[in-house]
Amino acid sequence: MPKVKTSKTKYPEGWETIAPTLEEFANKMKDACNDPHEGHRKVEMIWPVFRIHHQRSRYVFDLYYKKKQISKELYEFCLKEGHADGNLIAKWKKSGYEKLCCLRCIQSRDHNFATSCICRVPKNKLEEGKLVECSHCGCHGCASCD
Repeated sequence: MPKVKTSKTKYPEGWETIAPTLEEFANKMKDACNDPHEGHRKVEMIWPVFRIHHQRSRYVFDLYYKKKQISKELYEFCLKEGHADGNLIAKWKKSGYEKLCCLRCIQSRDHNFATSCICRVPKNKLEEGKLVECSHCGCHGCASCD
């Protein structure tokens, strides 16, 4: 017989304040995964998932580092339970990566000529009026100096 899982997770203090927003992000993620993909390019199908993942991680990051509204215990609980991406948040804390959209945009092995993504190039270095769109996540520019 399979082992029956029971939910005995102890939630830290303050969980009640952020739980509705995180639940809303979870529902958006389910909707994004279940949306029909007809009429989209192959690379465009995963973009909504990347955007929601970024928003959810940014929400937790802002609550802990910018607004200081949640405790360290709650912040670490969110990271442990997968409500936020710890690696992405670690990059946001470094200079030059404050607006990073996803980790794939800085991995040189995923790009031609072992460079970073086009969305990491500052807008003033690009041609005037040129629309930049990342092929990995659909970002239109995440350089910190923009």
